[in-house]
Amino acid sequence: MLELIHDINLMPFHLSLLALVLLSLVETIGYFLHIRPSQFFKRVIPQKLAEAPLLNVKFSKILILVFLLMNFSFSGYFLQFSYFAQQEHFLPAYYVILPALIIAIFFTVFMIHCLDQVIKPTQMQLQSNLLGRLATISSGNARPGFSAQARVRDEYGQLHYIQVEPEFGELEFQSQIILIRIKHSHYIAKKISRSNELFSNEMQK
Repeated sequence: MLELIHDINLMPFHLSLLALVLLSLVETIGYFLHIRPSQFFKRVIPQKLAEAPLLNVKFSKILILVFLLMNFSFSGYFLQFSYFAQQEHFLPAYYVILPALIIAIFFTVFMIHCLDQVIKPTQMQLQSNLLGRLATISSGNARPGFSAQARVRDEYGQLHYIQVEPEFGELEFQSQIILIRIKHSHYIAKKISRSNELFSNEMQK
């Protein structure tokens, strides 16, 4: 047992598992002390990365890091012990790190998607004071009964990705819109005329 713990070829996965335990422990203690380490990560993560559609989830983004660390350590152990079962020795760690990381990213994306689908947004999260704000269609075209994704910033400058559909007509990709009301889990929006320079300037900001 001690040989496994001290084996250099398993060390990256030991460290990943240790980081996972420490992160979970610190975050749990910080929750009761009202000091959230996850707030530190929000300042460190580049804004473009934080605003990526993949990270626009309904749960704490610190869970994404938890999933990644967990999947990386388990993937590494699985690959190493599978090889050990056949050859009775471990592969050098540098041969396993990249495949383990690829597997970890794949399963992390899968877990994020599944968890984000089952968590329902609260009414406060859903509204986010976005009514009356300008947005841009970022994926597909929307028409009555068929929504499309749009991006919009709230009063604090945070970027949101929401589902919108028009009352009538069609909202094309990259068209500028204004959010007028909420219908169930998405917003009803109206298209803004391109000739309206006031709205165009506002969107550029």
